[in-house]
Amino acid sequence: MTVSDGSTVTFDMYQPLDTSFPGDISIAICPGICNTSESVYVRTFVHWAQYHGYRCIVLNHVGALRNVPVTAARIFSYGDTKDYESMIRNIIARYPTTKIVCVGFSLGGNLITKYLGEKDKLKPNNIIGGISICQGYCALEGTKLLLQWQNFRRFYLYVMTENMKNIVLRHRKILLCDEICKKYNLSEHEIISAATLPELDEAYTRKVHGMNSISELYKWSSSVNYLENIELPIIFINAKDDPIVPEPLLEPVRRLSKEKKNTCYIETSHGGHLGYYEGGLLYPNPVTWLDRSLVALVGALMLHHDDKILKTRSSLEA
Repeated sequence: MTVSDGSTVTFDMYQPLDTSFPGDISIAICPGICNTSESVYVRTFVHWAQYHGYRCIVLNHVGALRNVPVTAARIFSYGDTKDYESMIRNIIARYPTTKIVCVGFSLGGNLITKYLGEKDKLKPNNIIGGISICQGYCALEGTKLLLQWQNFRRFYLYVMTENMKNIVLRHRKILLCDEICKKYNLSEHEIISAATLPELDEAYTRKVHGMNSISELYKWSSSVNYLENIELPIIFINAKDDPIVPEPLLEPVRRLSKEKKNTCYIETSHGGHLGYYEGGLLYPNPVTWLDRSLVALVGALMLHHDDKILKTRSSLEA
């Protein structure tokens, strides 16, 4: 599908493998940075959810799929929720009565949280809640911590930076053509030379998004600035030993879960970043604790939604 700025947004849809479960529930999945429906952890969760009667729809971040060319002067970003919103509307157009649970992994967790908390976007009644896994909440503080070598964070930052650069350079004929470079004052040399995400964001991302500084970009992108606006039930999951999301970044959601209704926070001692592997002698089980827990939590959100409807009907009839 084509969105307002001319970008081509794609998603993959997977139908339930077991149709004996009641109700029509769709899980709208937003993957992590540079990830797509082809990412292993996404495929594992989707397959497990299909077996439990859920339809899964996975957003492919613009530019991340090698076989899909970009058609506008941008790729995906940390905080632009238009692509995800377009996917949600497409789902509802296909299945008007379906109930939707928004699920986001890492960067995708930030995006779905921001989407649910944006006041300028009217949320369809089909959405009954959201689940965020291993997001960092604040890009400004997160990038500062990623520049440190503790727990090999600087190495992870290098990998993420190279992945982002590879996407930009893979589509350089569109993203870095003379017309676009002049329009946004881009330098291909500066983009190639960027050694960290802040350097790449200064050279490319903030300019194509019309931001005056990377601080402005990160503030606009960070879900921490939208948490208070979320009215739907939402569940956050983080691990204390996540090398990419250090503990200081978890303080806002810890406070929020104690103060705000309809907010649940699950913090595990172990799990790393989207890990949560278990079992196996030489190799872990393919289905992780996270996969099983997410399917259970989607079911819990549906039960909560149904219970709320029953209570509303009972009060009206009384």
